[in-house]
This record gives sequence, C-alpha cells and structure tokens, in this order.
Amino acid sequence: MSRFTTGHASLGDEPLLVLVDADADRSLRIARRGATVLGMEIPTRKGLRNIADGFRDTQELSTQKGSRFAIMTPFANRVADARYTFEGHAHDLLPGAQGADRAIRHGFLRNAIFDVQREHADDHSASITLTSQSIRPDAHPGYPFSLDIAVTFTLSDSGLTLEARTRNVGKQAAPTFFGWHPYFRLSDGPIDEWELTIPADTLIATDADYIPLPGTRAWGSLDKADSAFDFRSPRAIGSLELNHTYADLRLDADGRARTRLRDPRTGTEIAVWQQSGVMLAFTADTVNRDPRRAVALEPMECMADAFNRDDCRPLITLAPGEERRFLCGVEFIA
Repeated sequence: MSRFTTGHASLGDEPLLVLVDADADRSLRIARRGATVLGMEIPTRKGLRNIADGFRDTQELSTQKGSRFAIMTPFANRVADARYTFEGHAHDLLPGAQGADRAIRHGFLRNAIFDVQREHADDHSASITLTSQSIRPDAHPGYPFSLDIAVTFTLSDSGLTLEARTRNVGKQAAPTFFGWHPYFRLSDGPIDEWELTIPADTLIATDADYIPLPGTRAWGSLDKADSAFDFRSPRAIGSLELNHTYADLRLDADGRARTRLRDPRTGTEIAVWQQSGVMLAFTADTVNRDPRRAVALEPMECMADAFNRDDCRPLITLAPGEERRFLCGVEFIA
C-alpha cells in the first residue's frame, strides 16, 4: 500500500475527493463544486485537527457565503462598480444592477462543478487535477472571453501545493488573474493571540470599499505607513481588523514568499507560500458565520480591481493560445 492515496466521498449529494498521507496522519477533502477545499486535517500537540475553516454543509457550499477556500478567477476580490475597459472596449459585469447591487467579487467559478481530469498517488504524493471549461462568451455578462482552468492539488511530505493553469482558448486577448481564498482556524482560541508574519514591504492603500487608490497612490511603503499593519516581524494580531493587501513580497532562498500564522498557545503553525503576486490578509470580521474565529490568507496574482489598472495590465493580459501558471501552497509546520 502506498503512503499517499486518493479517494472519493460525499457531503450530502456533493461529490468530494480525498487526499491522504497515511504516515503523517494528514488529509485533504475537496468538493468538485468550485474546487473548494472543505477540510485540512493535520496532527497537532492536541491531536488531529481540521485547520480549514471551510463550508460545513451542502447549504453553505451552495450559497458560498464568505467564499471559504474559493478559487477566484478570472478576477480575485473586487472589480470597482463591476465595470472595466479592456483593449478599448467597455464591459459591465452586472448590467442593470444599481447601487449596492453592483458589488461583484471573486470571479465566476465558485459554484461551477469541476471535472476530474486526473488522480494520482504513490509513495511520494497524492494529487488531483480539477478542470473547468465554463468561462465562455455569453456565459457571464461583461466577459466575452474563453478560458480553460485547471487546478491541481498535491499533498506531499512538504504540505499542500496548489497549481493553477489558465489557458486562453479564444481568439482574442483576455484579462484574467488567479487568487485563492483559504480560511485557517488553528485552534478554538481567539485570533487576537495568534501571531502573523507577512514578508512584504508595501501595503496597498484602498478606499472604503477596498478598491485600491488610483495610480501610484495605491502603493504605500510599510516604512512610512501606519506601523499597526506592519507584520514583517511576527507579532500578535490583537484587535486589529485586517482586510489588507500586501505587495513586494520578500522571497526566501528557495524562491517562495511565506506568510506565517501561529497560535502560540498550541504551537500550531502554518506557512502560506507563493512564488509571485500579492497577499491579502483578512481577519473575517464581516463573515456571516463565526466572525474573527479564523484568518484568511489569500495569495493572488494581482491586487483587487486589476482589470481597471494600467500598472496591472501586463500581468493580467493573456494572449490567444497562451497559458499562465500560478503556484502557491500551505506548509504544515507544527
């Protein structure tokens, strides 16, 4: 029997896939709906614990409130007023909507049923690849582009790796970027005591709706910014409310930037890593269920509202026939 295995399960009528590391007592449960992680069980000093604060039942999964572990594409987080202009053409993602109803975020795939393209397990890792071809012209208002999305989850001795591949299968360039929205609940204790480390030199400045400020005003050096949001050295979150994006991430020697979260009372610690992009930290103050009981650490290719920013245009433009890859993951430290 191999150390790593893949399997199938269900949550009500929702099909799940399961990755298991038998030697390390670690497992991962993923719903085909949205390619959404529901469970991430690891050993801790207090015994086995599910550190993923994911959806708990089929109703939560189908309504997607809180976007727990959402695959965010073709845009991550918000698009200002649900409107953007790309290559000289104006687009409206919510035609007919008015006022507060114009809020849009996190892309189109949260309720898409992904296909299982591949499952593999051996003594070194277990992986599954989930795919979606649901982003097509006329499928989503204001987005007349064709994308194929593939997301591979790999559980190995080093932890969890998520690889996202986006291919433009249309005949015109498309604006697109990827993000992931995991929530972590290291213990049942208050997050105020948890220690956070974000290796970033820049804090993105936003308006009251969390839309980055225009132009260079969005880019604020943490050397000059309010020190309350500087987590370059590990420190307790305290009462601080975070819904902030960090940029200019410092890479470790292996080419990964690691955002760390630790509960000092239990010793449970993780590192969310990425090779590029930005990190959004969210203390879940506004979620509908269990506010401030988990922390979302969201690796993204670009900041929110990238569709409306000239400084992000080279990063989000995908030419016909081209494919872009984004890598991130979670290391289980204790």
